[in-house]
Amino acid sequence: MFLSKLLLDPAHPQARRDLANAYEMHRTLSRVYATGPDDPPARFLWRLEHSGDRLPEEGATVLLQSAAPGRWQCLQELPGYARDLHPDKTVPVEQLLQASRCHVFRLYCNPTVTRDRKRYGLLREEEQLAWLARQGRQHGFSPLHVRIGRSERISHRHGRTGQRITLQTVQFDGFLSVEDPAQLGQALVNGIGHGKALGLGMLSLAPAHG
Repeated sequence: MFLSKLLLDPAHPQARRDLANAYEMHRTLSRVYATGPDDPPARFLWRLEHSGDRLPEEGATVLLQSAAPGRWQCLQELPGYARDLHPDKTVPVEQLLQASRCHVFRLYCNPTVTRDRKRYGLLREEEQLAWLARQGRQHGFSPLHVRIGRSERISHRHGRTGQRITLQTVQFDGFLSVEDPAQLGQALVNGIGHGKALGLGMLSLAPAHG
């Protein structure tokens, strides 16, 4: 697996457009993982990091996880789009994911429940945490000491259809214990939950020390 990091310049017209619409961001990033202009992209996940105390003019951080390295010349052909690029850091997944090992994690996602064949976003904190526990059982991990960093609705207009999509999103931060390394490895590659084209579902891990 490969981990990449972009620092986008909000003053650049295309970067500003992409930061304003997740569908446009996904379309731009898809070019990095496609072998040609008419080819579908290889699987990748991305997340726009919450800026916190960073001022907008200082740049916007985008993280990406992919099963294959990217073709970064696509972005280099957009001078000024990215102020900084750290591409394709190799992540030793088998070494990282060992049973019972503890990791720090972040997951920005769309917790939902299906009722009467319709999908609904979960609004209450206890429902969101219960959803995360269910995802853990399905994807080979146990969440520990979880904090909800942000819970909000996002709305974007689909670039091709013009349809407006509104989703409930949650950012979980905390620790997790590896229960099934193979299942968790698949979750790292495939993501968790819905809305992956909108920058949701990417699970980030880092070894927990101490």
